[in-house]
Amino acid sequence: MNKSFSAKPMIYSAFIAALYVILTYVANLMGLANNPIQVRFSEALCVLPIFLPAAIPGLFIGCIISNVLTGAIFIDIIFGSLATLIGAIGTRCLRKHPLIATFPPVIANTLIIPPILAYAYHFEGSLPYFAITVGLGEIISCVIMGFIFYKILYKYKENIFR
Repeated sequence: MNKSFSAKPMIYSAFIAALYVILTYVANLMGLANNPIQVRFSEALCVLPIFLPAAIPGLFIGCIISNVLTGAIFIDIIFGSLATLIGAIGTRCLRKHPLIATFPPVIANTLIIPPILAYAYHFEGSLPYFAITVGLGEIISCVIMGFIFYKILYKYKENIFR
């Protein structure tokens, strides 16, 4: 076996995916996971790629599992999860600017999710309305909650992300 192999990234990814699922399930119980007004608490985890690249697949897989478990339709499972993946990659690319790094998930979800809500779910409302509701929900989750989470993690990063 290759001695340079480490299971640590896979463990981090699996843990992040599980945490994403749990937090999305809690939001779903409150009606905030898959509706026109969304505040997925799990999206605060989108700051984790700032600290480790293993967060990217963890967030993506967690989003796929969450969407399946909360009853999302197929197109939402695919494109909603891709929005999280794109956002996580963008966050990783901007990791040297932590506050700015919280915005790629907001942008990705604000562009990708509203057409799904309008045309796949046929919710009442317009694309601009859904862009506003999804965008504000993402700002609450990713920028506000996510940046607070980042600040807490930053203090303990040496102990958590060795």
